[in-house]
Amino acid sequence: MAISLSVVLLLGIILVVLMRGGSLKAGPAVVAVLFGFFLASTGMADDIQRFLDSIAEMINSISF
Repeated sequence: MAISLSVVLLLGIILVVLMRGGSLKAGPAVVAVLFGFFLASTGMADDIQRFLDSIAEMINSISF
């Protein structure tokens, strides 16, 4: 849960920065948000979550 909240927060910050910088207009941003919202309710949501969890575990296992 903490990882998904952190990802949502990070993606939200990136979205705001892109919109304020002029790289992303409001229309395409709304489409991207709606796409993500509806994608989360499909059968692919579990596969996407497992993929993101594996990436988070891989990043967490990297030690410097």
